[in-house]
Parts: sequence; C-alpha cells; structure tokens
Amino acid sequence: MIAYDITPLGKPRMTRADKWKQRPEVMRYRMFCDDARLHQIDLPESGAHITFVMPMPQSWSKRKRAEMKGKPHQSKPDCDNMLKALMDALFDDDSSIWDCRITKIWGEKGQIIIGKVS
Repeated sequence: MIAYDITPLGKPRMTRADKWKQRPEVMRYRMFCDDARLHQIDLPESGAHITFVMPMPQSWSKRKRAEMKGKPHQSKPDCDNMLKALMDALFDDDSSIWDCRITKIWGEKGQIIIGKVS
C-alpha cells in the first residue's frame, strides 16, 4: 500500500473556453494533475484499490473529527469523478485500466492510497 499526500478532487466539467479562462476550479484541477504526475503515481491495470482520503473541515470540533475519522465520505465529489481526475492526470489513454475498486473516507489530511485488492 502506497500513500501519496495529495488532496483528491473530482474532475470539473470543462468547456472549450477553459483553455484560456482561468476559473478557480479548473486551476485547482490542473494543480492536482501536476501534483499527481510529480509524485509519479503508479496505477496497475487491474486489481487496484484506490482510497481517497478527504480532509475534514477545519470548522469541525475535535469530537466530531475523532468520530468521523476513517468513516465513509458520502458527499460530493463523487468517487467516479475523483477516479476520472486521477486517471486523466496519469494517462493519455486510460483504456488499459480495466479493474479497480474505489473508496472515499474522511481523514485528517488529504491523501490518495493505492493498494492491491486481496
């Protein structure tokens, strides 16, 4: 299991104008893609278990943070959009990936953890 200290995010809906416009969500996505490439994330073509650890909001109390750590993250962004963002960042053509499992959980800091399905 390998953990990468990158805060995951979902791929935003983009238009042609985003090639020259600098919308904040598109700029965050481009920074995420750059980080993923810099960390040289290795994603196997089958049997990967990708865990997206979403950072808890700073406004949460210590009690709520302790309660939610490791629990399922059941709000946006959707896990399919997060996988799409990761795969688009890593591959020009991601058609070779044919089997993976995705999990979203709450954590103290944002991470992407890649392991093998057992």
